[in-house]
Amino acid sequence: MATNNLEEIEFTANHYSNLIRDERYNRLTKEHVEYFKSILPKDNVICSLDDSEETKKELLKYNIDWMKKYRGQSQLVLLPTSTDEVSQCLRYCNENNLAVVPQSGNSGLVGGSVPVFDEIIISTKAMNKIIDFDDVSGVLTCNAGCVLADLEAYVEERGFMVPLDMGSKKYCCIGGNVSSNAGGLRYLRYGSLHSNVLGLEVVLANGQVIDNLSKLRKDSTGYDIKQLFIGAEGTLGIITNVAISTPRKPKAVNAVFLSTDSWENVQAIYKTAKEHLQEIISAFEFFDEDAYSLVKQHMQLQVPLKEENKFYVLVETHGSNKQHDNEKLHSFLEAIKTSNVAREGYVSKDDQQTRSFWIIRESVPVACSKNGAVFKYDLSIPIAQIYDVAIYMRKYLKEANVYRPGDETSEVINVAAYGHIGDGNIHINISCKSYSEEIANLIEPEIFYWTRDHNGVISGEHGLGLMKGKYLAISKPGSMIRIMESIKNILDPNYIMNPYKYLPKKRITRLSDIRS
Repeated sequence: MATNNLEEIEFTANHYSNLIRDERYNRLTKEHVEYFKSILPKDNVICSLDDSEETKKELLKYNIDWMKKYRGQSQLVLLPTSTDEVSQCLRYCNENNLAVVPQSGNSGLVGGSVPVFDEIIISTKAMNKIIDFDDVSGVLTCNAGCVLADLEAYVEERGFMVPLDMGSKKYCCIGGNVSSNAGGLRYLRYGSLHSNVLGLEVVLANGQVIDNLSKLRKDSTGYDIKQLFIGAEGTLGIITNVAISTPRKPKAVNAVFLSTDSWENVQAIYKTAKEHLQEIISAFEFFDEDAYSLVKQHMQLQVPLKEENKFYVLVETHGSNKQHDNEKLHSFLEAIKTSNVAREGYVSKDDQQTRSFWIIRESVPVACSKNGAVFKYDLSIPIAQIYDVAIYMRKYLKEANVYRPGDETSEVINVAAYGHIGDGNIHINISCKSYSEEIANLIEPEIFYWTRDHNGVISGEHGLGLMKGKYLAISKPGSMIRIMESIKNILDPNYIMNPYKYLPKKRITRLSDIRS
């Protein structure tokens, strides 16, 4: 099982035999630390060179990811409070060949926000102020270190909502969300961060500040440079400020919780929802019986369903007229009843019950984590075949004799599937007794090859990070990777930004390198 003692977590560099520290990067010295102390507030420089046990424990929180799967060896965390301080830090790091890992909420799932070796961590958590909010256009401008839940509360008081919602919103920060192009639960209605982020302020590796904090929805004046940094995972620069479009908070919210006995029926329910709910549907989520079993086992929740089934569906609507929405919802439910594709269903009576439905769905990844060490995969696959990956992985792991349901000696305990049908994004959570290189090598890259062979991509919203960086060519052709490398060489020629992740030295780059 996963350990709660941070000091027992193995160093990433020791766990992955193919990782070698790049000696182009200098090692941290007291002289370096003194410089950072001269430009940042005293308490915003956390360094273990003084051999303080208290400081070393504090550094662990920044060196270890949320999953407790990756552990870096950074001796220094910097917490700048302004764009100018970020600029000074990066300029110095670039001039002195000091590798850097940008970090905000550190809630990522692919090892992208923590060091591999001794890279300096530059955290934006101390940059957490709201700069401006325009209640006419709905444009929110804020620091990158603002926690998503805090932004949500701020705009909600003013009748708006953040177009991004996820289970980690109490911890994740908007800068990290943008850097990983996080998708969230309501992508179906409100779209991606590529469409909602209007402007960014970014500091490049050499300290240059790119001021593109535009609040305009339309701009056809040349290349849209900000898009480069959305999903770049801190490999091109550090996002310091964000301007994001926020929609009006819906006046009418409804939720329907359904169960059904086949994947074909899940698809039929989705088609019916799209037909009858059209402009008001905000989310269409599903989870399977294996995910549901973990929720029952590990979470203290009241579930409205009387009987267990193969699949569970949560449909949510956002609208401005309750009577109009109720009529559409009635039409949807009648169609579902007539087609007999759902076995059991409940409509929320009020906001509290709507929230209770969402708690069940959001508890799935939490329940998976409580079940042991978890290998998490978020894949984008055409909807017709999206669940086949779960079926395949169970069969594949059974044949490898590591997944034996009901057998206490089994190394793999559970293979749960859930996700966002509306945007073709499925999450596969493989629970194991403990993290092991043997199991990791068994799962990866098999699950990625299957995804490629079925016209999918290996990450829908988590990013690449350390976990998937070397498999980039499974989803992208060599010509696109070469363009990425060219951009990297222009914006970060010394490769100090988040090394060993996105474009590592050892990677699959040619089709001939990829399994046929």
